[in-house]
Parts: sequence; structure tokens; C-alpha cells
Amino acid sequence: MADNKPKNSRLPSPAAKVNDGQASYTAQDIQVLEGLEPVRKRPGMYIGSTGPAGLHHLVWEVFDNSLDEAMAGFAKNIEVTLLPNYRVQVRDDGRGIPIEKHKQTGVSTLETVMTVLHAGGKFSDGAYKVSGGLHGVGVSVVNALSSYLKAEVMRDGALYEQEYERGNPKKPVKKVGTSKTTGTIITFEPDPMIFLDRNLNVEEILHHLRQQAYLSKGVKISIVDAREPVKVGGTEEQTPTYTFYFEGGLISYVNFLNRNEDAKHPNIFYTEKEQQNIQVEIALQYVDELSTTEISFANNIHTVEGGMHMTGFKSAITRTLNDYARRNGFLKEKDENLTGDDAREGLTTIISVKLRDPQFEGQTKAKLGTPDARTAVETVMNVEFADWLERNPNDGRAIMEKVLLASKARMAAKAARETVLRKGALEGMTLPGKLADCSSRDPSESELFIVEGDSAGGSSKMGRDRRTQAILPLRGKILNVEKARIDKMLASEQVRNLIIAMGTAIAEEFDITKLRYHKVIIMTDADVDGAHIRTLLLTLFYRYFPALIGAGHIYMAQPPLYGITKGGKIQYVFSDEEKDKVVKQFMGAAIVKAEEKANPVRPGKEKKDEVPEGWEVTPLDSDGVAIDPSRRDDAEMKGNSIDVNANSEVRVAGLSIQRYKGLGEMNAEQLWETTMNPENRLLYQITIQDAEEASRIFEVLMGSEVMPRKKFIQTHAKSVQNLDI
Repeated sequence: MADNKPKNSRLPSPAAKVNDGQASYTAQDIQVLEGLEPVRKRPGMYIGSTGPAGLHHLVWEVFDNSLDEAMAGFAKNIEVTLLPNYRVQVRDDGRGIPIEKHKQTGVSTLETVMTVLHAGGKFSDGAYKVSGGLHGVGVSVVNALSSYLKAEVMRDGALYEQEYERGNPKKPVKKVGTSKTTGTIITFEPDPMIFLDRNLNVEEILHHLRQQAYLSKGVKISIVDAREPVKVGGTEEQTPTYTFYFEGGLISYVNFLNRNEDAKHPNIFYTEKEQQNIQVEIALQYVDELSTTEISFANNIHTVEGGMHMTGFKSAITRTLNDYARRNGFLKEKDENLTGDDAREGLTTIISVKLRDPQFEGQTKAKLGTPDARTAVETVMNVEFADWLERNPNDGRAIMEKVLLASKARMAAKAARETVLRKGALEGMTLPGKLADCSSRDPSESELFIVEGDSAGGSSKMGRDRRTQAILPLRGKILNVEKARIDKMLASEQVRNLIIAMGTAIAEEFDITKLRYHKVIIMTDADVDGAHIRTLLLTLFYRYFPALIGAGHIYMAQPPLYGITKGGKIQYVFSDEEKDKVVKQFMGAAIVKAEEKANPVRPGKEKKDEVPEGWEVTPLDSDGVAIDPSRRDDAEMKGNSIDVNANSEVRVAGLSIQRYKGLGEMNAEQLWETTMNPENRLLYQITIQDAEEASRIFEVLMGSEVMPRKKFIQTHAKSVQNLDI
């Protein structure tokens, strides 16, 4: 797949079409979408995307309705069940959605809620004091994007139900039985016409609902994964069930997040106050870490991008700590004030606000825009945190030691950067000696290939397009920057050479307009070491150059795994599956499978494959040497397997299979043709769709803590493919 984009692909304007006599542009061309049609037409406007994030958002929307009942004090139990055939069921013991006829729509209130956008009890003054799904589109959007949905309501001693297909009711609401309980059950199946991948991630659901349980003291939240029963003891089948119930609320949440960390102070700061009709709840604790964990919620909705409540918190904690430090002599008159980064380094904090009329930026509710939330959080933090520090002097002293150390480290790093900058090291005055630069000075057409080792660097330099392609070889594995301060990072020659080559500088001096190459391409070997180096480089870019990722400048090259030669012609393939397919095309039924290595062929049990005329299949021994026919039977009688070599290859007359474990194994022409030629190469653009999840994964895999990494490996070990050992 080439990475070239078609030129001059802009569509003509409507006016141009009229002038060309191709089409008209009249009132008849204006389409009016009614009911739930806009949702199906533009689902991304309502759920963010039709990928995994949007799919899970359907679950959150239905769950939020049940949680609103719990927040209002009418529900104590919520159960989410993952059913076979991609269906999901959410059950609560709240009041149940009203089923009587609605005066405005003329149909059942249940049908109104399920089929009309911006219809819900959250708009009235009496139904809900606070709620998460305030926009009134949540469950109706889920209905619109589901191929099937069934609503069951237990209310007034009766059981009612109604079924829908892609947002349209199949029949009116009907009474189907009696009920001694109250509540609502929503069962839905995401529409395969909208979602290409309908597989829900149970770990992501557990993570989200655990958060909600911490935020909802006294509410029991259960998750049942009934998609595929798990065998216990080899025979007995059980359905995995998880239940969350926390009396400690945010304090329990902070304890959970810091369970593997070294807390700087034993007492967790916690406050819950109402300010300006906004309920503010905050819990925080400092740990011996460099990174910061800040999680915010508005009406139990996780505001991934923060918002006004987070802005108010950041301002308040910086001001409060500076005042406390000056008042108690931790900062002298001549000392600089603590910065926001100093005040929050190693901080784990949870902020939750509940307000009457939240203003979210977008239907996905990723950011809170209500200005009053900033004032409320800022006021509560200024008063309550200052009072807590005075009442807990030992905790206050431990916090000050942490933030003052962060301040000293920041100033030391700044001094180190200034020293480097004064020497001109990062100003691009002297390019690295190993950089083979391109002749073009137009960044838009220039590419920088970051390659592994001098061998691959040599082949790349010889095979490249010298006009537009620059090559920077790296020696060995670069520094793991996940836990390194910036002054230590700049001391690494490999990292410094890369920064100089790109031309952007770093940190406060970073300037994306000075980027010398608009494609920065990671090109490493297709083995474990290559994957490790890719991860280290991605860590560097994610932590210190996120703007380059956001602007679409970072890529990964995909070199081939095999070269298959027949009759003087070579075909390159990029996976084991693709190799097997090509070999089958070349050989027909004459294939010696790699499983023979694990399952030796015994006399009398040979599989007689049909070998096409003219083909000869030659088995190899464990050293990769062809087994002589005269000693083949003898070898088998001794219990030796007819082996394939270490690369799972077979020797076939007229067919050669070469495994490329390193880029240096390819000559310059091969490397150009397969990996560097814009007409043929495979390039993957690096993007960040979920920064929080990406940050968590980087922390687990590249951080200093062993246990989270060990748990991750144990959890995902069985799903590893193409393990290179």
C-alpha cells in the first residue's frame, strides 16, 4: 500500500456543477432528516466514533440512565450483562421509566424517551436534581444505533415491554405480566451496519464501572460476562461475575490507584462541600513518583479532557501550597514561587462535581464547560485544603518536601537545558555526524528514517532517494525516557542526535515550525529487539513530542518478513499468514507445514501430500541440512523428526524462502523496493486516539514498578502472536 495521496482530488462546488449543466441545486436538493435519522446518518456527532470507543459509549449511555436513578436516591443495584450475539443488558431497581401516554407526542412516555431526541426527565425541575445524561439523547441514540432493542419496565405492580428495530418501534408498549419490584431493563444489540467490530472489551467495562462505583457510595454495580462460560476444573462451567460496592467513595478510589505506590503522607485529603449549588468532592494523595494522576468527573461522567472544575483545582492547589510554604518558612522571600507542575508532581487526585445544569463540550461529554464549576472547586480547595494542612502538620511537611524537591529538579533541568542551548547543541548548528541528510530543504517533501544499527544504516543510505530521504542510524537501544528527567535525557547521545536532526528543540524551546522533516519514520528490524526499540522511540515521542504525533508527522515503516523467490522472480510478504498463502499458490497441495516440527512423522504414519509434477520437497534436519534420502528411514527409526529449520522454512526445489530478521540482511535495492519506495512501501501513521489509555499502557510497560508489568504479561501471555525467541 503506497502512502501517496491523490492530487487535485477536490470536488467541484455546487455552483460549478450548475454551470457545467451536470446537476441542479434547488430546494428539492435540501434533505430534512426526521426522528432518529440524523443519528444513523452521522453517528460520530453523538458518540464520537463508530470504532471501539463509540461502541463502548453505547453501554455508558444506557448505564448512565440507571446511575441517574441511583444518584437521585431511587436505585441501589445496577447490573450490566454481556450476552451472546453481541447483545448487552442493563438492569436497575429504580422507579422505572413512565409508560403512560405523553401529552406532547401522543404515544407512551417510554416510546417517547426511546425514539425522540432531547426527550427525558432531566429537563424538568422535579425528576432529577443532577444527572449525567443531561442532553436527553443518550438512550434514544443507543436505540437508533442498535439493530435490536428491548425495553422492559417494572412499575406500578406490572411488567411492560416494547421492542425496536434500528430505532423504530415494532409494536406499541404492552403489559406482559406482573411485577413485585420496580426498575428498568434495556437490552440492545449494536447495529453491524454501523459498527464493523462489535466485540466489547470486558476490562474496559470493568475499569469504567469500577470508577462509577467509587463515585457512588452505597450503590452495588455488577458486571456479568455471559458471552462464553468459563470452564472451572476442566468440566464445570461458570459465568464470570464482578461486583463493586464501596462505602469509602473517593478515599477508596485513591487507595486503589496508589496501592502499588509509595505514599508520601499516610492521610488522604478528602472534602465534600456544596458551593454555589454545586456539590464538590475531592480526594488527593502524593506518592513518590514523577507522573501525575488527575481524574475528574461531572455528574459521574468521566471528563477525560478535564474542564472548568479541573482548572479551578489546579489554580487553587498551586496558590494554597505557595501560601503555606511562605507562611511556614519552606520558601524564603528570595525564592521563586512553586509552579503548577511543582505542586502536582506525584499527585493522585480525584475531583467530582455534581451540578444542576452541566455544560459539556460535545455529546461525548469529554470536557466540562460550566464556568461556575471552576469558582466552586477553587473556593472549596482554597479553604479546605489550607485548613487540612494546618491540622495535619506532618502530612503538610511531607507534601512540602515532595513539591520542593520537584521545584529544585525543575530548576536544575532548566539550567542544564540552558547550558546545552548556550553551546548550540539543540539549535541545529551542528548536525549529528551519522546523519546522512537529504538534499531537499523543503520539509513537506523531506523524510527522516530512524534505523537500527550501522548495518541497516549502510543499506538505507545506499538505497534511499538522496534528494528527499535522510537516514539517522541509532546505536543499540536508546534511553528509556519514561522515568528520566530531561537533563538526564539530553545527556544521551542517541536522544540528543535525534532532537538535533529533527530541528524542533524540546520542552519550552520546542517549535514545530522548525521541523526539518514532515515524515519522521521509525524503521527497525522485525524481531523482538526491533519492537523494543520502536517502543522506546514511541515513548520518547509521546512524552516529549506529542505535538508531532498530533500533527501526523510520526510513522512506522513495515519491512517484509519474507522474500519468496521462484524462477528468478521474488515476491515479498509481510506476515506468516501471507507467506503461507503465497507458498500454497506456488506449490498447490505440496506443503510441509511447520507443525511437523512439533509433531514428528513416524514410520507408517506419513501424510502423503500430492506433489505437483516438477516439485521436490526436501526436509531439513535440526541444523538446517537436507536429510539424505539414504539415511531418512534410519533417522525416522531412531525417533528423529523430519524437522523444519528454526525459521519454519522448507527447502523446495525451484522455490526459495528467505526470512528477514534484520534490515541489514537486505541489500540496498531490496530495502528501497520493499520499505522505502513511496510507491510500494507500507507506512503506518502514529495517532493518539485515547491519551489516557496510552499513558496507562506506557506507565505499565515502561515504568519502574515491576508488579503491574508482571500482571500485564500474565494476563496477555496467551494472546501473543509471532513471538520472536
